[in-house]
Amino acid sequence: MTLLLTLDALLFHMIGGQMKRFAKARKDLLVAVNEMVRHMFDEIDYIQEATNAERFASLYGLYPSDTQTSHQDSKEGGTVHHRIGDRIKVPKIYWDLTRRAVLTMEWIDGIKLTDENGLKNACLNRRVLIDQGLYCSLRQLLEVGFFHADPHPGNLVATKSGSLAYFDFGMMGDIPRHYRVGLIQVLVHFVNRDSLGLANDFLSLGFLPEGVEIKSVSDALQATFGDGSRHSQDFQGIMNQLYDVMYEFEFSLPPDYALVIRALGSLEGTAKVLDPDFKIIESAYPFVIGRLLADPNPDMRKILRELLIRNNGSIRWNRLERLIAAISEQASASADEPPDMDETTRTRLGWKSFDMHSVVSATEDLLLFILSRKGQRVRVFLLRDIIEAADAFMDDEIVGCMLNDTLRARNFEEEHDMLMRVLNGFQSLRRAMNLAPDIWTAMFLRLAVKSELHNFGLDLISALMIHFSHKIPETTWVCLSRLLHELTKKDSSVEQ
Repeated sequence: MTLLLTLDALLFHMIGGQMKRFAKARKDLLVAVNEMVRHMFDEIDYIQEATNAERFASLYGLYPSDTQTSHQDSKEGGTVHHRIGDRIKVPKIYWDLTRRAVLTMEWIDGIKLTDENGLKNACLNRRVLIDQGLYCSLRQLLEVGFFHADPHPGNLVATKSGSLAYFDFGMMGDIPRHYRVGLIQVLVHFVNRDSLGLANDFLSLGFLPEGVEIKSVSDALQATFGDGSRHSQDFQGIMNQLYDVMYEFEFSLPPDYALVIRALGSLEGTAKVLDPDFKIIESAYPFVIGRLLADPNPDMRKILRELLIRNNGSIRWNRLERLIAAISEQASASADEPPDMDETTRTRLGWKSFDMHSVVSATEDLLLFILSRKGQRVRVFLLRDIIEAADAFMDDEIVGCMLNDTLRARNFEEEHDMLMRVLNGFQSLRRAMNLAPDIWTAMFLRLAVKSELHNFGLDLISALMIHFSHKIPETTWVCLSRLLHELTKKDSSVEQ
């Protein structure tokens, strides 16, 4: 086998060299060939695969008991601990019976993910299985860095207990933190349809050659977005949108990042076996937000700001409203969990919920940024938006709505979009604060002593007074007129 692979490797290298020389192929072609050859040899080294399996298990897995001694740790007298809640199973390796050309592992009875009747007979929830696999894969790619590069349906089975079992650890990847943060940033910029941000991400990650004109890349990416009708949330659709741009500007993906793309494609394909409507970008979004909120690293805080604040300093109120609503809903769901809830359901809710300490910490960092010197442009737009919302509130129709019970149910969402978003945001924030009042109160007290907050408060009061100085008398007379009119109507009805 080794001899045959060596011959294949020489042929691949020869063909790659000739293509580079005569067909003017991409300059990184030989790098890709060498990386492919390396993985070919890794996949027939069963000592390496067994080591990969145990490392994977120690990071994400679940053995029949909550601990399992690994090959390496057995030599050092140590023990690897596994979280039961992860619900991911990895076969135990029998090292006494394992050699470079022989791999002996635990037998696992499982149900193929393509076996619809088998899953149904075992009463397994497809959505739960998807969530387990998605959570494990996102932890691999965005949090830890050591990942299974080939999670296709043949390498995954469901056990009758509801766990998801992984096999075949020959093709693995290991990406450093810089690339993991970069992947999160790419996801956020893609969701924001920020073509310039995407172009800069590709440059900082080393995907683009030196000297490339970023504006041209940005324009090409913007063209792929179009008017929104082509803005896919399907991974294969996204890659189809980007292929032309990648070819035109000679993108060069690092080998492990190419494995990331392979892993994401395989993950989505596997999930679509269980749910044809599955879309990985949409499904991964709660995990990405959770990572941004939980990680205090400056890089992650910067990405969170980019998610909520545009490049010109204006606030994305629609996204902020959805984020606050999601925090409120998920925190409420976690708080309402019954104590006897089964472990699988608790885990599924857990990774999509938000830790309130992390939420408060991220909120404080965001507010401090807005109040800082760097946030001056944001404060200008914030003042503008507050005045716009106050204008809508002071509008004659809104005042009339307040005074007339029969009109209160009218929907002003289209007419006063900013006001409705602010009000909805405050309602969701209030619900989230009610779940952890002590933490929120402590944070607001810390902000209350900041001179920057006092200065912004004075600026806000001054701006509101100047803006409404000519409107307050008029609005007051309108209120009094309507109030007298309502009182007159009530007196007339009483006399009759």
